[in-house]
Amino acid sequence: MDNGIHYRTCHLCEAMCGVAVEVKGGRIAAIRGDEKDPLSHGHICPKAVALQDLHEDPERLRKPVRKTSTGWQEIEWDEAFDTVAEKLHDTRTAHGRNSVGVYLGNPNVHNHGSLIATMPFLHAVGTQNRFSATSNDQLPHMLASLEMFGHQVLFPVPDIDNTDLFICIGGNPMASNGSLMTVPDFRGRLKALKQRNGKMIVVDPRRTETAKQAEEFHFIRPGTDAFLLMAMVNTLFMDKLISPGPAEHLIKDLDLLRLSSLPFTPEAVIERTGISAETIRDLTHQLANTPKAALYTRMGTSTQTFGSITTWLAYCLNILTGKLDTVGGVMFTQPAIDLIALGAMAGQRGHFGKRHSRVKGLPEFAGEYPASTMADEILTPGEGQIRAFVTVAGNPVLSSPNGRRLDEALSGLDFMVSVDYYINETTRHADIILPPTAALERSHYDIVFNMLAVRNVSKYSEALFDAGPDSRHDWQILLELAHKLEKLRKGGKLPIRSELGWRAFKQAGPDPIIDLLLRTGPYGTDTGRAREILEPATSLVMGLLPKHHPLRGLAKLSSLNPQWQGLPKGLSLKRLKENPSGIDLGALRPALPNRLFTRDGKINLAPRRYLKDVERLHQQLSAPDSPGELLLIGRRHMRSNNSWMHNSRRLVKGKDRCTLLVHPHDANRLNLEGGGQAEISAGGRKVVLPVEITEDMMPGVVSIPHGWGHDRDGTLQSTASDHAGASINDILSDQDTDPVAGTSVLNGQAVTVKVWQPKQQRISA
Repeated sequence: MDNGIHYRTCHLCEAMCGVAVEVKGGRIAAIRGDEKDPLSHGHICPKAVALQDLHEDPERLRKPVRKTSTGWQEIEWDEAFDTVAEKLHDTRTAHGRNSVGVYLGNPNVHNHGSLIATMPFLHAVGTQNRFSATSNDQLPHMLASLEMFGHQVLFPVPDIDNTDLFICIGGNPMASNGSLMTVPDFRGRLKALKQRNGKMIVVDPRRTETAKQAEEFHFIRPGTDAFLLMAMVNTLFMDKLISPGPAEHLIKDLDLLRLSSLPFTPEAVIERTGISAETIRDLTHQLANTPKAALYTRMGTSTQTFGSITTWLAYCLNILTGKLDTVGGVMFTQPAIDLIALGAMAGQRGHFGKRHSRVKGLPEFAGEYPASTMADEILTPGEGQIRAFVTVAGNPVLSSPNGRRLDEALSGLDFMVSVDYYINETTRHADIILPPTAALERSHYDIVFNMLAVRNVSKYSEALFDAGPDSRHDWQILLELAHKLEKLRKGGKLPIRSELGWRAFKQAGPDPIIDLLLRTGPYGTDTGRAREILEPATSLVMGLLPKHHPLRGLAKLSSLNPQWQGLPKGLSLKRLKENPSGIDLGALRPALPNRLFTRDGKINLAPRRYLKDVERLHQQLSAPDSPGELLLIGRRHMRSNNSWMHNSRRLVKGKDRCTLLVHPHDANRLNLEGGGQAEISAGGRKVVLPVEITEDMMPGVVSIPHGWGHDRDGTLQSTASDHAGASINDILSDQDTDPVAGTSVLNGQAVTVKVWQPKQQRISA
């Protein structure tokens, strides 16, 4: 790579911060923020600087390895591909297609090559036993978007740059820079909000980094957000504050929503939530009476027992107060590559509950079962038992509940392969590991997070470093395995047309597909003066053809659609290469009703699956409390993003961040001392952590950060092992799920906490 400054996007979280990488002598000399980036404007967090650590990490695998009786052994790519394909094919032939399981980790959505290659790979594997990080994360939001707007990834995004009131419940964008809201430099945007006399309100069981910047903060008991939001809906109806604004002619079943809220008065939910009735009414009135306001919920509200209802109600509150599709409220993006519209055109809006998992009967979503049932499907004998397993860029042993049980399950597989460049807590169980190139060795385009950004932008980065001839990108690994599996399924030989297709796909790679999607999208080809003729012709085609005709769909997506008349044009891969800092495509714009994908073109305010679950919510309204009970929640730090960031020395240095946070009252009651060790347990599962006493915690609530627990034998990440911490998922039960969506309950499970005594000390006592 040539010396000089090279521009890229940091891929280590959702924020899409632009970085300027200085290269000297073929090595990284410095990483800074790219001030010309149209979204991040020069902002970066400590993770971006650690891109160098990940790229240069000597423990990152560069060649395939095979597990032997004496340790890991490097093998050649051809041997690795042949072995993996044959093992998967043999398992499928002997035990049926569902005897192979696949888990996709969240780094895949930061990688356009992996995203494009995943579909043919999954088709070639052919299994229904598919899992991903979705059910430990944003599944309730995807279900609400599907049920209410007709598409699983049509997310309303807060228009943070124009709002005057930002209500944040269960999220911590000061640490995350947004989640399902791509918002680099949240601190700077919050400062701008306050300079225009705006306000932020935070509701959370912990006074988070975000809460400390808020004008108003309220503690809430974990898992009770649905009671708060239902009481706010009740208040809107009782105080005659319903004003849907632009969405008024699009909503249906308003009265069903009103009836469902009747029992949940602010007074009725005080004991459940710990929030006064006066506060609930005031919060509701502030939302309703501030024209430019947005209510935002995230991980704390998603991954709990009422995660589905909570997310649905948050959507409802924004709609009922006229905040949906309005400037300063919550809006839909219009990305350059519109996977939402492309998916709808292909009939892939999303689906839910078409089948259920073999052991627990949990519903699938978009073809995936909840991750919490992976161990069940591996350990439980019978037809469809998983005997071979594939992981792609994931570490579910640390990211899914009851990690020790999943450890047990993975250790008993007949065969396992991992596409990953680390030997971590999950991949240590693999028989073969296929390491892809690192992020700086491949091109980059954010397909997914542009759908979630607070401003429409587009940016492409070429590979910064040459990975060398003996390396493979993840898309090459997945396509090669898919190709070989298809040939084995067909008896060793494909028809000539199919064979040529596979070869062409593998040779071309994902970037020409990106170019095609850019050129044919809403910001694509600029037809110049010919537009005066072509645009009316396009309108005619759209009007004449049936609603679901593919040509009508293509015309609707193209830059000639009159709907896109005001958008900039001429976007292509070539133009993005000429603008390496990215291109600004404009602020979020009102998009309804064109952006709706429901069959009747209406917003469904009262999906029946949610109304049914309101009965469970009502039963809990009068459930007795458990005196002295401690509820566990997770947390996130800016220097960390799940388990894969802990092998960077600069990110883990400093004070220990894997601690148990506990309120002084609880610490005193349990005889805990700051800096001392505490044992946290539930259901026979336990971990030991140092204690950090703080009034930032709500009494009765304790917190452990997510992604730690690097103390397992057999991993090869020395920095992570030196800062092992403990995994919150070694305590959490994999039996607790939100019954509506099947999401893992990662917040609000009850735990026991006591002073830890070393075994030797207990014996002598």
